[in-house]
Order: sequence, then structure tokens, then C-alpha cells
Amino acid sequence: MNWKIRRFGQAIFTVWAVMTLAFFLTRMMPGNPVDAFVARVGPELDNPQEAYELAEIYMNINPQDPIHVAYVDYMASMLQGDMGMSMSQNDSVAAIMAEAIPWTLFVMSWAIFIGFAVGISIGALMAYWEGSKFDVALTGYATIITSIPFYVLALVLLITFAYRLNWFPTSGRRPEGVEAGFNIPFILGIIHHAVLPVFSMFVASGVASLTMRGNSIRVLGEDYLRVARLRGLPDRTIAVQYIARNAILPMYTGLMIAIGSMFGGAVVLEEIFTYRGMGYYMIQAVRARDYPLMMGAFTVITIAVVIALLIADLTYGKIDPRAGNEDHDAF
Repeated sequence: MNWKIRRFGQAIFTVWAVMTLAFFLTRMMPGNPVDAFVARVGPELDNPQEAYELAEIYMNINPQDPIHVAYVDYMASMLQGDMGMSMSQNDSVAAIMAEAIPWTLFVMSWAIFIGFAVGISIGALMAYWEGSKFDVALTGYATIITSIPFYVLALVLLITFAYRLNWFPTSGRRPEGVEAGFNIPFILGIIHHAVLPVFSMFVASGVASLTMRGNSIRVLGEDYLRVARLRGLPDRTIAVQYIARNAILPMYTGLMIAIGSMFGGAVVLEEIFTYRGMGYYMIQAVRARDYPLMMGAFTVITIAVVIALLIADLTYGKIDPRAGNEDHDAF
């Protein structure tokens, strides 16, 4: 129980440290967003003091307070779920994040799970037929595709299949003119808009197959594989049910890290496809110097990564009994 308390403490400390560092670095930079906001809206108001009042409403920070007082007020508001108001979207940051996160989860979760599922299966087959033409060809493909950033592939897919062939929409996340709800046209329209973002991440994910191949090769000499061959089991059954089942365990932590990091990966991908998820709004916040929205998105990304690492740390011992809880530490 002590090690679980320690892990929770480390997670809370990590979130606090990242938020604190981001707050002070932003406030201490020349031309910080608070001063920029006051300078921008001040001339438009009859009473310059109103600019400071608006800044406090939008950012949960009184620009006239000392920095340590502003920090305490900001953290107190964040603990209450009040992330402030977006200056560019004219809505609360919490409402924007709540509306955008499901769309990001929809696209990135499909890309990650399909990539891992296919990578694990192919990696097990590559290891079982090590040295064959199948192994050499797919190893070369995975090595090359892994070296290409996913956003480059996303641009190629967008230009080819959206702009030239007109098979898929060039932007958006839902079909226009279709009633939103649990109906077939709306669901098919959502999938149609998500195909290119998902496919660009999936095709570029060659790391899973290479990692699975390396893990599988390490278990090929085990005695239970010899027994399986003597029983006359098909190669596909041995590769997937025997090799994959044991080689997949070390990849569990990597999967959880990928789940936590998918919000960060969505930043560039959603901007390319103009897919209005959390990453898209974060880019818009940076461009507009929308401090509350930018900090809100950054906080959500940080919490997502920390929670994924914490879950991986607490559950790995149950997934793989050979690993003791005391020895495994994802932080």
C-alpha cells in the first residue's frame, strides 16, 4: 500500500510542478499575456481600470497583485475547475475543453489502438519468420516509415485524397446538413471525416511492429514453443497465441504512454486537417496569445500523460506477475 501512496504522491507533485513552472515562466517572460491583454483592451475602454478587471475575469489573475498572490489565486481557481475565459473563443475554457476532448479521443484512440493491434500481430509474424522475405520487407518498411514524421504523411494524404481525388473532406469533424445524433448518416459522416487523420497516424506507426519483433525474438527459444510445434499447431496460431501473448507484456507501458501523449500528438494533426479538437484550439490559442485557453489545454495534456503513467505503474504488476510492484516505476 505504501508504494501506491508514493505513486499517487509523485503524480500529484508532477502535475503541480509542471503547472507551477508554466505559470512562472509565462509571467516572467517579456511581454507576457497579462500585460498584452491590458495593453490591447485598455485603449478601447473609457476607464483604463476596467482592463485590469477584465483581465481578472478572463485569466483568474489580478495583474496588479504581486506574482506570488496571483499564483495562489490561479492555483485555487484551477483546483475548483475554473480555467478562466477564452479571449479568442468568447467562452469558458472548461466548456471548450469539454466539447473538444471527445473529438480528439475519437480520432487518436482509434489511431493508437489500430496501430498497436496491427503492429503487435505483424511484429509477432516477423519474429517467427525471422530472416524471411516477409521479415526483411516489413522490417525495411517499418524502419523507413518510422523515420518519416506523421504530419508529413498527413499532408501527403490530405493533398492526394482530399484535394485532388476529392474522396474525403478537406476539413471539419462532422457532416454538414445532417442532424446530430445517433443516426447512421451522422455516424458515417463522422467516420468519413476521421479517416485521413486516423490513417495518417496508423500508417506512420511502425515502432510497434519493430518493438514487438524484438520482444518476440527473445521468447522464441522457450520450451513451450517447442511443445507447440510438436503438437503440430499452425504457424499463425503459434505466432499470435504463444509468442505474442508473452512478448506483448513489455509493450503495455509504452501503450499507456502513447495514450497519455495522444493529446500532444493531436496538436499538429488537428491543425493540418482543421479538425476542431483540443490540439486545434491549442494552436489557435498560441496564435491569438489566448493565455487562459493555452494554459487550460496544456494542463489537460499534462494531467492526461501523468494519469496514463500512473495507471501503467499501478497495473503492470497485475498484467505481468513476473514484475514486482516494488521494482516497476513508470515515473
